[in-house]
Amino acid sequence: MSESPASSPWEALVALMARLRDPIAGCPWDRCQTFATIAPYTLEEAYEVLEAIARGDMDELREELGDLLFQVVFHARMAEEAGHFDFQDVVRGLVEKMVRRHPHVFGEVRYKDEADLKAAWEAQKTFERERKRPPNQPPSALDGIAQALPALTRAVKLQKRAAREGFDWPDANAVWSKIDEELAELRAGLAAGDAANIEEEIGDVLFAITNLARKLGVDPEAALRGCNAKFERRYRGMEAAAATRGLRLADLTLDEQEAIYREVKRGET
Repeated sequence: MSESPASSPWEALVALMARLRDPIAGCPWDRCQTFATIAPYTLEEAYEVLEAIARGDMDELREELGDLLFQVVFHARMAEEAGHFDFQDVVRGLVEKMVRRHPHVFGEVRYKDEADLKAAWEAQKTFERERKRPPNQPPSALDGIAQALPALTRAVKLQKRAAREGFDWPDANAVWSKIDEELAELRAGLAAGDAANIEEEIGDVLFAITNLARKLGVDPEAALRGCNAKFERRYRGMEAAAATRGLRLADLTLDEQEAIYREVKRGET
């Protein structure tokens, strides 16, 4: 499919998606997709954008942003086919929302400082959440926090929302006792051999550590992502070090593996 001289890139993209979903001439794979089957790809593309940003690769970021945009157009096309909304409605709604949330840019409102601006932003978002809440659902400070968020990210959002209502530790030091308490309960669960309780207590430990990270100003999701990358880098280094000696890492004892690990770690400094 070629873009006509008169069409914009946006129009060409929307037309391309319509062609892919055409019930007669479209792609069989694209035609059979639903919101549910596409959702995992949408999430994957969002994470690939984050990965490109972390690597500082602008060429890759440009490509990954395109892939993420394609997911938006895909969902919008399926919604249009079902008579709900189309891509133009998505864009129009986004523009209206951003203008509404920035009266200091697009209107006459002025804020005295960043804290005042942030408070107004949160008040507007709260008002929007209340409008969306089902009539029979009681209001909560935790409304609007997506269930599908990564667990660590969602834990931070839940904690921040509760903190705005005054339910929070006074400082990071106060969280340590809670971590010790949860670790003790985990040890008790292990001693009792209660599998369900062990899973629950592991969750409590992670939630408490997330609270500590939040109080220290650390994003636990980013911290764990960085730790994953470090582990992968070092483990691949261990494999490479073993291979240069004609060995397989899996054939070595734990002590031998640990010695290579320390060697790789020293090589990073």
